[in-house]
Amino acid sequence: MVSIEKKQKKSLFYKLGTGLLITSLSLWLIPVITPFTPLPTQIKAGIITGSIIIAEIMFWIGALLVGKEVASKFKSYLNPKNWRRKVKGQKHGE
Repeated sequence: MVSIEKKQKKSLFYKLGTGLLITSLSLWLIPVITPFTPLPTQIKAGIITGSIIIAEIMFWIGALLVGKEVASKFKSYLNPKNWRRKVKGQKHGE
């Protein structure tokens, strides 16, 4: 029974961490959209700064919950250098 509870708790933390990683990614859209709003410049600056800080905090908390390997894999997906890399053994056009 104890191992089942442990596994369920781990999966809950894993799901929470994954959710934080995805939410932090979506928060990075706020600084892109904010300059095009009719808000005053000071408010825009505060919104952009706050969203970047919150997104980073959420990313690192999520990384702690899911583990180093998953977080580094997630981060590598976001790196534009890795977008055109082919998977080992994959033929052209697959």
